[in-house]
This record gives sequence, structure tokens and C-alpha cells, in this order.
Amino acid sequence: MKIIIAGGTGFLGENLEKYFTEKGNKVDILTRRPKRKNEIYWNAKTTGEWNSILENSDVLINLTGKSVDCRYHDKNKQEIYSSRIDSTRVLQEAIDACHDKPKIWLNASSATIYVHSEKHLNTEENGIIGDDFSMNICKSWEEEFFKIKNENVRKVALRTSIVLGNNGGAFPKLKMITRVGLGGKQGKGNQMVSWVHIDDFCRAVEWIINHKDISGAINITAPEPVSNEIMMRKLRKQFNVSFGLDAPVWQLEIASIFLKTETELLLKSRNVYPQKLLKNGFQFSFANFDMAVLKLLTA
Repeated sequence: MKIIIAGGTGFLGENLEKYFTEKGNKVDILTRRPKRKNEIYWNAKTTGEWNSILENSDVLINLTGKSVDCRYHDKNKQEIYSSRIDSTRVLQEAIDACHDKPKIWLNASSATIYVHSEKHLNTEENGIIGDDFSMNICKSWEEEFFKIKNENVRKVALRTSIVLGNNGGAFPKLKMITRVGLGGKQGKGNQMVSWVHIDDFCRAVEWIINHKDISGAINITAPEPVSNEIMMRKLRKQFNVSFGLDAPVWQLEIASIFLKTETELLLKSRNVYPQKLLKNGFQFSFANFDMAVLKLLTA
């Protein structure tokens, strides 16, 4: 296949590129800072010479967007919003101009689109979508993505949870704080954590590409979310660490200022279930948290 990954130089993009390249596919990357032969410059705002790369491609994957691991002041909020909306809009413009359009377009989204929920398990069908900054970003993102329908271009929004891998994302940070004795619960610890192993994330993307009847919003998350308290306990056990200091909310609020992040990333309960994937036959290699962590530690 000819695969294009927009915003493909981050954690998810690098893993997808490796996964698909090793299977003999041709992968090109759209990036603001091209360094390799398969990287093409774009500014993620306007069409340009990069448009031609989409011609006769099989797959377009858009992962573009400013990281939400920052303080939510007005400037960062605007950049989080515009980076997602602008890149989606300009890719649509480029596709509209193609003679031979991509067969499938997968656009990043987030499991954060669902409300804070400790009891209600959010599926694509019965998920409760609320109204705050993060949820409204996701809603606007998906609205822009699905606004225009092109014949023969299948669209899938990837509502991705926390992706666990050794070369980026949340896992290296979780490993670090656990090993230095800070691996207790954050806040009350009853917030649910939806997660997925990086291998299953890549496999799910490939599975969606190969199943032509799958479209719309898809939850990319393992079928067994865990509470924050249980997750940290499991990590301590896997790392052979006997204790972990708890972090009450007030401490997290102070720490988040110095770390230039937001407590929402730790305290929001993401209780999400991959109903569409399972209903249509996808099988997770790492369905529970212990299996996923053990695999990461032995990789």
C-alpha cells in the first residue's frame, strides 16, 4: 500500500511507520521539519506542492495536533484547536482536488470526547459526550472531519485512549515515577484509565484499513479499563517497588504549574470500551493491563 501519515513524526506516527514499512508498504510523512527522503514539507494550514503525494494513495492517516500536555491558557488553547481543525480542513481541500483520491482517511480523535465517568462504560453507541474545553475540541475536530463526504473515500475517526509504549507516550513517565517511590494513586484514585498497547493500536489501524465496512468513530482502547489506584498498584508490583506515595489533588495542582501541564490529564475518568472493534471481530493481543505491562518490560 501507499500510505501517507500527516503529522507522523511523533510517538504514534513513528510506530505506525515502522509497523507498515516492515510489512512492505510505502510510507510517506507530511511534516513541518522534513529530514529524511520520505518526509515532505507541509505547514498543516495551506495546500501546496505536497498535495500531489495524495494522488493514487491507498491510506491517509492524520495525526496532526499540538500536544495537550501543556497549560490551558488562551494561547495554548487556540493552538490546540487550530492545529487540529486547520490540518483536517486543508487535507480535505487537497483530497477534493485529487483525481485519484485516497481509499481511506483515518483522522486522529480522542477518547477524551466522553464525559468523566467512573461507572458508565462509554461505547461508540451509548457514549456520553459532554461540554468542556477538551470535549468541545474533540467534537469540533470530528465535525470538521465528517463535514464533507467524498465518494469512495472511507472516513474513520480514531477515538484513541492512552497508548502504552516504551519509546514515547505515558508509559516511560509512569515507569519513572513508580521506580522513584511516587507511584501511589493520583487524587482519589477511582478515576478510570482507558489504555491500549502500542502493538494493538497499530494492529487496530491495519484492521480498520482492511475491513471496508468499518467507518465513522471508533474507540481505540483495550476492553479492560482500570482505576488509577489499581493501575498504580499493578505497576508497583511489576517493577518490584514496595511502596508509592499518594498525590492528593492539591499537590497535583501545584506540581502541574511547575511541569507546565494540567491535572485533567491525570484526574479525568476515561471509561471507554471498544464495542465496534470487538463486535466486528478484532482480537486484542493485550486485553488486560498486566499483559501489556509485562510485554513492555520484556520488549
